[in-house]
Amino acid sequence: MAHNDSVSDEDDKALFHTAMRDVAPLPASDRLPQSRAKTSVPRKPRHIDETALADNLSDHIAIELETGDVWSFIRPGMSAQTLRRLRRGYWKIDETLDLHGFTRDEARQELTLFLENCLRDRYRCIRIVHGKGLGSKDREPVLKTRAGNWLIQCADVLAFCQARPADGGGGALLVLLRSKN
Repeated sequence: MAHNDSVSDEDDKALFHTAMRDVAPLPASDRLPQSRAKTSVPRKPRHIDETALADNLSDHIAIELETGDVWSFIRPGMSAQTLRRLRRGYWKIDETLDLHGFTRDEARQELTLFLENCLRDRYRCIRIVHGKGLGSKDREPVLKTRAGNWLIQCADVLAFCQARPADGGGGALLVLLRSKN
């Protein structure tokens, strides 16, 4: 019986090689393969009006960040080169939102309106100034992680990273938005 299994294996290999004879490898790409794994970030259906964005930016989805950490985000399937370019200032900053002095709820509302306007005006790169938390009760950045967590929930945000020192450093994020061509 073992003999029949080896014959069957050889037949299977021969059939496979025959079937794959005309197959050519895909060209190299700088894009990362998309993961089939479920993400913990809910995706907003495309048919929902952007004005509903505020209702979709939850405080219950949180990615923790240690104080002083430099953090970044890139949407699955995007090239790592995109994030490097964003960090290096490849795109000019089209618009800035300063969240200094806003409460959490006010900041979420301002960010929502700002994103809607930037998407409408087809801006590609924006800056969100969240502050370093020096004026907060515990001298920790309250809006830093919240702003990042809200941005991750917006399907039109492709990537973000901490701004370069000249653009706000640890108190600001550079955000790359989806181009609407």
